[in-house]
Amino acid sequence: MSSSLTVLGACPLDCPDGCSWTVTVRDGEAVALRGNRDHPYTRGALCVKVNRYLEQARAADRVLHPMRRTGPKGSGRFERIGWDEALAEISTRLTAIVTEHGGEAIWPYQGTGSLGFLQGTDAALPARFWNALGASRHDMNICSRAGNDGLRYTNGTPGGMDPETFALSRLILLWGTNTLTSGHHMWKFVQDARAAGAYVVAIDPVRTRTADQADEHLPIRPGTDAALALGLLHVVLDEGAEDRDYIERHTHGWDEFEAEIRKYPVERVAEITGLPADRIRTLGVRLAHTRPTGIRATMGIQRHEGGGTAMRTIACIPGVTGDWRYPGGGVAYSTSGHVPLRPDRRPDLLPHPVRTLTMTRLADGLDDSVKCLWVYAANPLGSTSDQNRIRAALEREDLFTVVMEQFPTDTVDYADIVLPATMQIEHLDVHAGYGHMYLMWNEPAVEPPGECLSTTETFRRLARHMGLTEPSLYDTDMELAEQVLASGGIAIEEIRKRGWVRLDVADPFVPFTEGFPTPSGRLEFVSERAEAAGLPRVAGYVPSLTARTAPADREFPLTMITPASHTFLNTTFGNNPELLKRSKGPRVLVNEADATPRGLADGQAARVFNGSGEFTAYVEISDRVRPGVVAAPKGHWPKLSAGANPNAAIDERDADMGRGAVYHDTMVEVAPL
Repeated sequence: MSSSLTVLGACPLDCPDGCSWTVTVRDGEAVALRGNRDHPYTRGALCVKVNRYLEQARAADRVLHPMRRTGPKGSGRFERIGWDEALAEISTRLTAIVTEHGGEAIWPYQGTGSLGFLQGTDAALPARFWNALGASRHDMNICSRAGNDGLRYTNGTPGGMDPETFALSRLILLWGTNTLTSGHHMWKFVQDARAAGAYVVAIDPVRTRTADQADEHLPIRPGTDAALALGLLHVVLDEGAEDRDYIERHTHGWDEFEAEIRKYPVERVAEITGLPADRIRTLGVRLAHTRPTGIRATMGIQRHEGGGTAMRTIACIPGVTGDWRYPGGGVAYSTSGHVPLRPDRRPDLLPHPVRTLTMTRLADGLDDSVKCLWVYAANPLGSTSDQNRIRAALEREDLFTVVMEQFPTDTVDYADIVLPATMQIEHLDVHAGYGHMYLMWNEPAVEPPGECLSTTETFRRLARHMGLTEPSLYDTDMELAEQVLASGGIAIEEIRKRGWVRLDVADPFVPFTEGFPTPSGRLEFVSERAEAAGLPRVAGYVPSLTARTAPADREFPLTMITPASHTFLNTTFGNNPELLKRSKGPRVLVNEADATPRGLADGQAARVFNGSGEFTAYVEISDRVRPGVVAAPKGHWPKLSAGANPNAAIDERDADMGRGAVYHDTMVEVAPL
C-alpha cells in the first residue's frame, strides 16, 4: 500500500506574501500543494502562479545535469558533464582568475529568485565563499532600494504597518500597488475593513484588477505620486486637520515641511498629476477626517528617477495626520525592517576591502575588469534593463560565465557552465515574508531530480574542490538554519514543528510607539542625512524623467510602464505552458486616443521602440491606461517572445536614491508591424 505524509514548507518567490504551504508526498513524490490553512496570513490559499509549482518542478525542460557549452555564446548548445568535471573546470578557472586578476574580477550576480536565508537572497554560505575568494561585492539594489532609502530618511526604517491591521483601517489608499496580482492575501484584510465601513482608493496609472474592486480609482500620471501626496496634505492643512499634538511630540522639521506643502495647492497638483482637481480635493478632505488611514505602497511606486523621494514624502502623511497613533494607521511598504534575523556572512574572511558592483548596472559593470560572472537565482537577460547591451557583454569570449539554474533561460544560453539547481520542495530553507510578520520553515519534501543540488551544497562542494580550509564554508544546512534563527532569538524546534512563528511584536502591532529609529528619534520631515547625501533637505517632489519632459521635447512621445504580470513572477513561470497561454502573449496596453492616430488595431502585432531598443507585443486597446501612457507587463522570456521583452527599451539609469531601477520611466513609440 502507498503511504503519504504532509510536509510543511514556504514559498520562496519574490512576493510580499511569503506563503506557508503544505506538500502532500506519496511514495516519494509530491502529489499536492496547498496553502497552509493554519497560517494566519496564508489562510490556505496560494496564487494562480504558485498553484502550478509542482507542475513546474516536474517540467520537461527542467535542468537536471551539469552542462558545458559546445556552441557559440547565446546558441544554447551544451553537452552533459558530471559534477566532478564541472567543479574541476570551475575550480581551475576561478583559481587562475584570482591569481592573475585578483578576486574582484569575479562578480557573484545573485537575484531574488529565492528569498531564503539558506538558499536565497539572505544566504550566508555563498557570501562566505565569495568573501574567502575576495570577490567583488554584489549590491542587490534592483527591487526596492530607492523606496527603502526614502523610508529610512523619514522613518529610519523601511518597516511599517503590519498588513493585517488594514482590517482596522477606515480609509485605505492602495498606492501604486496591484494587491490582487502582487500579494493578494492582504485583500482579505481589506475586505474585513470594508465590511466595517472602510473606503478603498486605488492610485495607479493602470486600472488594474485591484482598481476594479476599489471604491475609487485615481489614474495618476506616472512618476508624480509625491506631488499628489503634497496636494492631499495641502487639503489637510486647509481643513485644519493636521494633528498638532503628534507633530509637536513626534516629528522633526515641521515648519520647513509645512512651507513645502504650501507650494502644492490642488490646482497645481492637478496639472502635475493629470487628475481632476475636484477628485484630489475630495480625497484630501476624506484623508483629513478619517482615522485611521492605512496606506499600502509597494515597489512599483519607486521605480523611476524620483522614486525614493516619492516614498519619503508619502511616508510623511501619517506624521501630519497622526495615523501612527492607531492600529490600522500608517504606511506599509515592507515588513523586512522588523525581521530580527542576521545571517553571518563572515566579512572578516575578505583578504582586503573590495569594490561593489551594482545589480542595476550590469551592462555598464561587465567591462574587461570582470573575468567571471556567476549568476544564481537570477535571469538578468530577461529581468534587467538595457537588455541589448547586456547581451553584447555576455558574448565576450574572455568572460567565464557560470549559471546555476532550474530552467534553460535566456541567461543560461550564454553560460560556459550550467549547474542544475534544486527547487523549494527539494531543499531546506528559512523564510520571512516582506508583507507580513511571520517567519517560515521549509522542510525538504522530496529528493532532488536528476543531479540537482541546493545552493548551499553546490558551494560546499566547490569550496572542497578549491582546497579552501575555512570551517564555516562547510556548515550543514541545519547548522546554518540554527545560526540564522539564533540571531533572532528563535528556537528551531518551535518553528520546525509548526512551520512558522510570529515575530516578537504586539498583536495588533503599532510601530514607532517607542520613537523612530532616526537620528532625532522622531519622524523626520527634514533630514540632515539626506542633505549630507546631496538630496533635498525637506521631503518634497522629484519628478520622474517622463513627468518632467514636456511633450514638445520628446522624441518618443509615450510613457511606458512595465507592471507585474498576473501569470508570471518576474520571469519565473515564464516558460510554463499553461501560464503562457493565460498571459495571452506579450501585450502592450494602449489607449484608443493613442492607438487611432498610429493605425493600431486591437490584437495587432506592434513594435514598441526607442533609441535603446525595441520589442514586439500584441496591442490591447484599452481605457485601462490613460492617454499618453502604455503598459507592457513584464515577465516574458525574450527567447519565447521574438527575441526581446520590454527591458530592451529600458535604459540603465538610476533612481534618485540607492541607484534603484527605473522600469516605469521610459519614453517609447508604438508602430504597427
